[in-house]
Amino acid sequence: MSARILVADDDDSIRDSLETVLELNGYEVLLAADGRAALQQFALSPDLILLDWMMPEMDGIQVCQELRSISQVPILMMTARTELDDRIEGLDCGADDYLCKPFKTKELLARVRALLRRSQGRSTEKLEFGSLKLDPTRRHAHWAGRESELTALEFQLLSFLVQNPRQVFSKEQLLNHVWGWDEVTNLNVVEVHMSSLRQKLGDTDKQLLRTVRGLGYTLGQ
Repeated sequence: MSARILVADDDDSIRDSLETVLELNGYEVLLAADGRAALQQFALSPDLILLDWMMPEMDGIQVCQELRSISQVPILMMTARTELDDRIEGLDCGADDYLCKPFKTKELLARVRALLRRSQGRSTEKLEFGSLKLDPTRRHAHWAGRESELTALEFQLLSFLVQNPRQVFSKEQLLNHVWGWDEVTNLNVVEVHMSSLRQKLGDTDKQLLRTVRGLGYTLGQ
């Protein structure tokens, strides 16, 4: 059975284009032209949501927050807002991934495949590294007396690092291992998710998630 994807965007040309591309790649597509319509279409149980940030009625942030109160359906936020703080805000509202407009079809489809794989293959095994504890059932992280709820991609990234502590991974390697992308498209997506993780965990001094200059990232205490 093909996955059902809800496309919520107020731009008719973008919405129609995404519908064509997704259907050609075997997906069933639902459409919504504004935020309230997106919430109504959610009643048809989509497996993934492509959600535009700037929409009438309710914007993507409001829709995402509303959905997160009732569901963990994967959400890919789409927007022309490209600043790091904007991308982190999109993830903090509950989106699992963030795609800047304009984007290439190949990258969109890669992210769609990765999010669908991740949502279908969640592990229930608890992971620990020192005082850091991960709960995959609720997708929570516990560290330094703080509990944080993570998005699917944030949890996948942190889980990978916990399973490979003190090893340094480049952005390219993380894209391959965590996102499942064979081709490097946008290395900044790793930086965005690492920044979001540090904020949620309270790791502002980068003692847990460390940056190794010129090499990448590592998990170590």
